[in-house]
Parts: sequence; C-alpha cells; structure tokens
Amino acid sequence: MTTIDIVAGLGEIGIPMLKLFSKNNVVLGYDVNQNLMDIEKFKKFRNFPIKFLHICIPFSNKFPSNIKKLYKKFNPQIIVIHSTVAPYTTQTLQKKFSIPVIYSATRGVHKRMLNDIKKYTKFFALEKNSPNKRWATNEFRKLLKNCNVKTEKMSTPITLELAKLIVDTTYYGWLINFAQLSNLVAKKYNIDYDEMWEFSKEIHKNLGNRPKMFPGFIGGHCVIPNLSLINEDDFFKIDKINNLYAKKVKNSKSIAKKYTKGKQSYSIK
Repeated sequence: MTTIDIVAGLGEIGIPMLKLFSKNNVVLGYDVNQNLMDIEKFKKFRNFPIKFLHICIPFSNKFPSNIKKLYKKFNPQIIVIHSTVAPYTTQTLQKKFSIPVIYSATRGVHKRMLNDIKKYTKFFALEKNSPNKRWATNEFRKLLKNCNVKTEKMSTPITLELAKLIVDTTYYGWLINFAQLSNLVAKKYNIDYDEMWEFSKEIHKNLGNRPKMFPGFIGGHCVIPNLSLINEDDFFKIDKINNLYAKKVKNSKSIAKKYTKGKQSYSIK
C-alpha cells in the first residue's frame, strides 16, 4: 500500500515543509489548530500507512512527550525533527522509540523559508544505535533529492543540534551585538555609523571576515530564545547587551528599516 507523510506543526517551518514535500508525495499537515489543516484531505488519506513524521513544532519542556503522542497517533516508520532543539534531544527521543529518529536542522529566514530550504544543504544525523539506520538514511536522502534539496550527513545529532544553536543563531546574535556596540561608540563620538563601516567593505570583500551588520534590536523568536536551549547566556551575554542597547538607543527597535532597502537585507530571525 502506498505510504504518505505527515508534517506536524503548521507554523513558519511546517508550512514551507508541507509545500516542499507535497510536490512529490501525498503529505498531510497536522496542527493542534485545525483551522490550519486541510480537513477533507486529512480524512481522505488518514488511514494510509505513514513513512515520515516530520516534526516542526516549537521546542519546550513538553517536546519529548508531545513527540510521543504524535508517534502513537500516527505510527510512522521514521521520525524527522526539523525543529531547533536543546542538546541531546535526539538521543533522548531515540531511546524512547524502536524506529529511527533523524535530526535535520532547518536554515533560512522565515519570510522566504521555502526558497531558503531549497538553497541550503539539509544536514541530518542519526544516533549510532538508531534501528534501520542505513535504510532511514537512504530514504531521507531520496526524499530530499526528489525535492531538489542537497543533503549532507553529520556524524552525530548532538553535533548538528549544537551547530544550529551555536554557529547559526547565537553567532548571528553575537555579530549583531558587535554592530550594536559599534553604533554606541559612533553615537558617543557623533559620527555616522555607515560611514565608519565603509572602512570594512573592501576588507570583507577580500578576506570575508569583517561583515557589517545592522545595529538593530534583536527581536523575533530564534536568536534570544535559543540561548535558553544551551543555557549559555552568561557566557555569550547576547541578551544582556541587547537589552542594554535598547535602553541607550531609543529607535533600536525600528532602526532595522533603514537596512532593509534594496539588496541589503539583514532580517533578524
């Protein structure tokens, strides 16, 4: 019998994933808010066997128990986690299930997420003791290849979990912190921030290590909230600098508009 897939969590990650996977297979979207679901399609295909259960729900303390409920509800052959999660989440989940659990971090800006998913390589990883590991790896690679998305396997899920948290969102926040601090210096000496940063343009072009970021307030629900997943805010101090900046620069929460014109777009995730 033909299998179908489920995307659980129809938010800023789940909806693009649903669109991506639906081009080559029957995929049902599931959400606690049924207004987001195609109920008629769900009823039509609900009894088909499910190969992939794609997890796109926000991380919380209830994340493992929510996954367990979804597993019991849909009985999939493979679970794929696309959400940003705390370290060792995949390991914890794999111990609970007799089916393979794949972690595959998502990269991209929310307002153009579907295009970004296609643009970036989709990294993934499984625990060493994951059952049917080779089969699950091949099936996941085949799924993404049919969607014209490149894949690359990492050695362990914890490596990928930390890669998402440290070198994506946290590093991004740290770069913005430096922009905030350099803007405070520019204001102290009454000079133009953009003119000062002109000095870095050719260096960045040649060496690639002097990125100019916009000195706006870090909002959204990725950069700052993700710090709590690694419990390292005292080390990185991104939130503290961000709050200090908001107190010192009155237009910090609207200043981003100046830097989102034309090709120069620095959306804070």
